[in-house]
Amino acid sequence: MSGAHFAFTDRWGGVSAAPYEELNLGGAVGDDPGSVRSNRERAAEALGLDPGLVVWMNQVHGAGVAVVDEPWGAQPVPEVDALVTTRRGLALAVLTADCVPVLLADPVAGVVAAAHAGRPGMIKGVVPAAVRAMTELGAEPGRIVARTGPAVCGRCYEVPEAMRAEVAAVEPAAHAETSWGTPAVDVGAGVHAQLERLGVDDRAQSPACTLESGDLFSYRRDRTTGRLAGYVWLD
Repeated sequence: MSGAHFAFTDRWGGVSAAPYEELNLGGAVGDDPGSVRSNRERAAEALGLDPGLVVWMNQVHGAGVAVVDEPWGAQPVPEVDALVTTRRGLALAVLTADCVPVLLADPVAGVVAAAHAGRPGMIKGVVPAAVRAMTELGAEPGRIVARTGPAVCGRCYEVPEAMRAEVAAVEPAAHAETSWGTPAVDVGAGVHAQLERLGVDDRAQSPACTLESGDLFSYRRDRTTGRLAGYVWLD
């Protein structure tokens, strides 16, 4: 895409030891901080990014959005689940290990966003909140390009029936069933349904399921494990 870039990592090519092997990018999962720093530098450099110009967030499964124009530096990283910027060359990063990483860009307006959409965040509307923040900066939904990365699929995300009903009451598209016939939630389908209603038509979803693929970190599969990252930035 001219002007905007999207990238998602897998678990390989880093320095973390088991159970975080190898390219764990999450700093709050119990991994050695030095390994995480090294992994973040490796990932950024592989993407042609300055590691010092990658902005992370303290994700809390909410719908908070922060508009940023520079790295946090010495200030505390805010508890939000979406970041938006108009600064070219500043990369926004989102961490996941089953939740849906959502990357959004309007290259014409020069606005990008990264959002962390787990089941709670999808219900709370983190993705619509990110799109609203983008439109306040000049983006138009019809121009926004949306890419969602690897996440646990609806055939694998088993939940109690009451939880499925609660989610489906808010987002019917997330109603799902596992491959073995029990209640499930499809967060990716819910996110894409929200984007469609907002007028975001240029959408693509990764076919990879974190729980099914050994190349990806999955909290549901392994509990103690690393985190993948999605990155979005403007030239």
